[in-house]
Amino acid sequence: MTEKKKTTIVLFSGDYDKAMAAYIIANGAAAYDHEVTIFHTFWGLNALRKDENMAVKKSFIEKMFGKMMPRGADKMGLSKMQFAGFGPKMIKNVMKKHNAMSLPSLIEMAQEQDIKLVACTMTMDLLGLQKEELLNDIDYAGVAAYLGDAEDGNVNLFI
Repeated sequence: MTEKKKTTIVLFSGDYDKAMAAYIIANGAAAYDHEVTIFHTFWGLNALRKDENMAVKKSFIEKMFGKMMPRGADKMGLSKMQFAGFGPKMIKNVMKKHNAMSLPSLIEMAQEQDIKLVACTMTMDLLGLQKEELLNDIDYAGVAAYLGDAEDGNVNLFI
């Protein structure tokens, strides 16, 4: 019996297109029977945020971070050609025309394929994000847990 291949991805970017690339690779790897982990840290945590505003107790600075960051994967901006918010609308329209999956759909597919979605707890503390504000059925861990997964990884990516 051969050992299952492992793919790990650190999603650091909060850009829609980069997060899409991470999830496309992750879903592809899972389809090829890889055990996949996506470790969301810093701006990459925005991909795991719920769309709705959650009533949680926060300090003033934590509230400001919450207001400045996009709420949910579909509200993330592009890495290039932002054009005051028009760029994401254009790319999403082109994606729809070509029947490409949206980032929220790719995240849902990842969960269906049992891809391990991990929120970095240290970054959550720094940015004032709480579990109630993130998607259900995800894991919470620090860098040591990610390194444990990556150590045995056949493919390790930083996006």
